[in-house]
Parts: sequence; C-alpha cells; structure tokens
Amino acid sequence: MRLFTPKCRFWRARPELWPFSDPYWAIYWPGGQALTRFLLDNPGTSRGKKVLDLGSGCGASAMAASLSGASHVLANDIDPVATTAIKMNCELNNLKPLSVSVENLIGTKSEDWDLILLGDMFYDTKLSDGLHSWLKQCVSTHRTQVLIGDPGRANFENHKIQKWLCELAHYELPLCVTEENYGLTSSKVWEFLP
Repeated sequence: MRLFTPKCRFWRARPELWPFSDPYWAIYWPGGQALTRFLLDNPGTSRGKKVLDLGSGCGASAMAASLSGASHVLANDIDPVATTAIKMNCELNNLKPLSVSVENLIGTKSEDWDLILLGDMFYDTKLSDGLHSWLKQCVSTHRTQVLIGDPGRANFENHKIQKWLCELAHYELPLCVTEENYGLTSSKVWEFLP
C-alpha cells in the first residue's frame, strides 16, 4: 500500500510543507486493519454482497471485500485525494479499480447496501452522532449489516452506540502501529445491532 510512513520524506516535515492537508487516506488506521483482517479471514461476510466502505481512506477494507468476492464495492471518502490513493493501491495489488465516491453519504437517504464497513470513524462527537442515526436508518430500512473497526478510542468507547454492539473479533496490533497510535494495543471488529 502507498502510505505515509517513516520512510516518507514528509513524515517529520512540518504539516504546512505537506503537499496535501490532513492525509488521513495515507495512514492504515488500526480499525481499518482489524476490518480488513476480519474480511479476509471470513470471506463469507462480503461474498456476493453489495458493500459500502464508508470513510475508506487508503481503501484496504474495500479491497478486502472485493478480494473476498463482493458483487459490488463502493469505496467512499470525502477527500478527493483518497480516491486517487485507493485507485493506486488497487493497481499496486493487481486488483481492478474499485468504484469510488467523494459524496458525503452520512445523513442521505440510505441505499440498499448489504454491508457497510466503517474503520476508525468514531473520532468526533458530532460525526459519531450523525453516523449512529444514519446507520440505524440503514439497518431498519434495508436490514444492512454494519461492521465497525475501532481500537478503543475514547469517543467510540463512551458513545451511546456501545449499547447496540456485538464484538466479532479482537486483534493485537503490531508494535509499530501501537507506537503510532498513542499506545493503543489492540483493535476490534463490532457488529451494530440496533
């Protein structure tokens, strides 16, 4: 994957020298790592399904869904540079390009997705509240399955969505990921069951 790593010349540069603002798409976040691993270990989760990877970032979870036999995958991220990164990461992994979108889907009329993936999306209270409401609508309207990957960030752990989550998997993080994520040592995959 093409990522922002210590080998990248911008790793230690001041953010104002970066060619992009806030390159969230250039980091393989721990929640996304857990989701990706879960999909690859459990290909039946996405096989034959219409999948939305919301906040796709580098595209790893979307690519895992595609590799696991999803009938259609949409990688969605509001940063247009993320769509370029996703296309490059597909190319690097010899995958045909995924469908990508930069539309902010949160709060819109829900489509009939079979599966929605969210990695590391519950980092802000306003966003978390909007996600919670929209996901409830998706599940109640279309019986969409929702999987959430998160390493235990405070905003997620303290959000009211916790009442409706079922833990599916727990993964230990490599030391380098722990160091880059303020000491978080593991990441989990949750199913949202409102």
